[in-house]
Amino acid sequence: MKYFNTSDSDISDHAITQPKSIYLADYQPPSYFVDEVHLDFDLKDDEAIVKSLLYVRRNRHVDGGRDLRLNGEQLALHDITMDGKPLADSQYEVAKDFLIIRDVPDTMTLAITVKIYPQKNTALTGLYRSSDTFCTQCEAEGFRRITYYPDQPDILAKFMVTIHADAKKYPYLLSNGNLVASGIEENGRHWVKWEDPFKKPAYLFALVAGDFDLLEGEFITLSKRKINLQVYVEKGYGDQARHALYSLQEAMRWDEEAYGREYDLDIYMIVAIGDFNMGAMENKGLNIFNTKYVLAKPETATDNDYIHILSVIGHEYFHNWSGNRVTCRDWFQLSLKEGLTIFRDQSFTEDVLSQAVMRIHDVNTLRETQFPEDAGPLAHPVRPDSYIEINNFYTATIYNKGAEVLRMLRTILGRQMFRKGMDLYFAKFDGQAVTIDDLLKTMEDVSGLDLEQFRLWYSQAGTPVVMVQDEYDSKHEAYTMTFSQVTPPTPGQPEKYPVHIPIRMGLLDDAGASIPLQLEGQLIEPEKVLHLTTASQQFQFHHVKSKPVPSLLRGFSAPVKIQYEYTREQLLFLFQHDNDEFNRWEAGQLYALRTILALVDDYQKQKPMHLDNDWAVALMEILSRTTHDHFLLAEMLVIPSENYIGEQMTVVDVDGVHAAREFVLDELAKKIEPVLQSAYQRCHEASAKYEFTMKEVGRRQLKNRVLAYLARLPTGIDTAMNQFEQAYQTNMTDTAAALTCLASSKSTLRDKALQQFYSAWQKDALVMDKWFAIQATSTLPDTLSQVKELTRHSAFDIKNPNKVYSLIGAFSNRNPANFHTKSGEGYQFLREMVQQLDKINPLVAARAVKPLTTWKRYDKERQRLMREQLQLILKESNVSNDMYELVSKSL
Repeated sequence: MKYFNTSDSDISDHAITQPKSIYLADYQPPSYFVDEVHLDFDLKDDEAIVKSLLYVRRNRHVDGGRDLRLNGEQLALHDITMDGKPLADSQYEVAKDFLIIRDVPDTMTLAITVKIYPQKNTALTGLYRSSDTFCTQCEAEGFRRITYYPDQPDILAKFMVTIHADAKKYPYLLSNGNLVASGIEENGRHWVKWEDPFKKPAYLFALVAGDFDLLEGEFITLSKRKINLQVYVEKGYGDQARHALYSLQEAMRWDEEAYGREYDLDIYMIVAIGDFNMGAMENKGLNIFNTKYVLAKPETATDNDYIHILSVIGHEYFHNWSGNRVTCRDWFQLSLKEGLTIFRDQSFTEDVLSQAVMRIHDVNTLRETQFPEDAGPLAHPVRPDSYIEINNFYTATIYNKGAEVLRMLRTILGRQMFRKGMDLYFAKFDGQAVTIDDLLKTMEDVSGLDLEQFRLWYSQAGTPVVMVQDEYDSKHEAYTMTFSQVTPPTPGQPEKYPVHIPIRMGLLDDAGASIPLQLEGQLIEPEKVLHLTTASQQFQFHHVKSKPVPSLLRGFSAPVKIQYEYTREQLLFLFQHDNDEFNRWEAGQLYALRTILALVDDYQKQKPMHLDNDWAVALMEILSRTTHDHFLLAEMLVIPSENYIGEQMTVVDVDGVHAAREFVLDELAKKIEPVLQSAYQRCHEASAKYEFTMKEVGRRQLKNRVLAYLARLPTGIDTAMNQFEQAYQTNMTDTAAALTCLASSKSTLRDKALQQFYSAWQKDALVMDKWFAIQATSTLPDTLSQVKELTRHSAFDIKNPNKVYSLIGAFSNRNPANFHTKSGEGYQFLREMVQQLDKINPLVAARAVKPLTTWKRYDKERQRLMREQLQLILKESNVSNDMYELVSKSL
């Protein structure tokens, strides 16, 4: 018997340079299927022994040869038998990343024993040990780090899992499915057996072993089945799990009502882990979450934390059908589960919280992350044609643009027809691994529509630009609109075809009332969906008594950039009167953007900047409406970020954008101070014990948006400090908002507040993440030196993804003025950090390097400095596949 081991020096997440690409066109069905998997884990502090028994059968529809190829990484092979007989050395081959068994029969049982080292697994994929907890992360290709297996999503098997471990250290032994047996062993150890009755791909396998606080609840399904709900959190944090349990119950209820989807197992478990690369993972029946998206109580979590927990727990639960029961055939179909489930979780939070505000948040995320991706060197379609490293596939395009594409499909089909299509999709493909085309074909079958042109949204990269021109004929009371579309070239796709763009729109008269729309003889009130399907189209509305103001792309009905020459007066008019709440907000954003870009031009010409009173008057008017939706009003006070403003420029003027935006905020604060003070006092005095209700969330959001303006005034810092001291141990929403204001001030109160915050919360890891992020996003000019110092702080751990995201990620992604400092020190700092990370956790390193990949957007000197750092990364020996793909493509 051959004994294959991997030495410590080989247990590495580094790969050779110039790795091979994988292409969608090369997809082949598996030559062999696995029908059942029996796994046995013997968990010890310094190692784990994994025994697998695979029931394998040949795919008679594929002529793939007689060899069975199994994936495997960082495994020490101890034993292998087929149908109970040991294999001779000549019958198999062991290489670094796979195991090949020669000339296998049509059916067989394959037993394999391997040894792995979870405590050395800093990449946090496969089976790893975090503190005193064993945990798995198998999506996308982590299962191959657990045992040899054909690790691809179109091989679905039933899993039976037995786990052995020390009973005192690891009292909870969890896996997918239902618990079917347990027992006590010698030497203080115990065992459990789990059985999942549903076939699943290996990426949905999960195992957790540890000691936790447990919060339990229940849910009664539509068919009156009782589901046991369990939330496991780190010892001492049980009081922070209640919102997660509430969120799960709300998600289960919503999915039954909105999609008719009922949960299928007897138990649903959530486990919160501190060291976790992702936000969460939808493993069948056993979801593993980053603690960031589970733990919450008013003293430690903000309103936004509560909202994100609701959204992410909903997302992972919805995967039970859109991803688990129906999964993707190959990783090129990733948006089939992720885009669809993002769309479902967005719809969920809109229904449970606020349709307008949640839509604003989702569109902001798309514009801040996906639009730049579509415009940069890493642009790719929602269904890409190739990849080098699958971890780099988890992008805003796959997730967020994928969700927008499905939202468009619902708009085109209508809600009832879309629901009918989803019902058929889940029924037809239950228990199968399918493609995006399977979903679209189902929608065609139920609707009778031809979606061939719509499919271009999945195969073309880039953000379409829609240009709009209009003409009013007062004699014939006719209003004509001409729409044209163009999608800019992207890497590998120089030419684009017109796509199907649904444009929700309405017309407003001089009083702000909706004009009934008559188009092609049909009377529509109060809005219409126009279907732009060619390069240019014209639409004419009749019986329009006066020239209207168009309200375009309502609810952001398509992921496009729309260009219409609104006057400043029209934008302020829509900001105050549009009856589509999203477009009211959007009009304010467009007005702000146009104003700031004009001031950037003044900055470049060294002209003094000036802000007229129109915007201030409009803000004062809406702030005076005491009956207004505070949640929405808070969003209307936010102006576009420096990143988004820069994205509107051919060459980003980092310094000009920062100077202009800061000037606008300072001037608005001065011009509307009395109304700001009144609004702040009104909201602050009404504050009561923390409640997560939309009324109270809206009140806090408005108060803290107003505080951000007031803190720019001489007396505002004292107001911020007073709020901080009143709230810092009872209300994290108000505490963090006040500390954010103080962190960007030069007041002596700044250091006092930061130290006070640290002293109070230094033992709470998630709260310390806030402390890091608030300092990393400070606008003070010495922020980079402070961030460098914080990387040496005892509370910072480069091996913990949350710490990396909250300090290094927050600085490089959300503090452009300081990251893009002219000296290039920010670029050098990030390069040094990602090189350290690449040796520890390539996935996190690849995420962190992305700000450098946008180098072509900046002036020539910054381009040179950023490019130099990217070239230094590629010169590093043993750069990971994850890093190589992103850096080489960007160069």
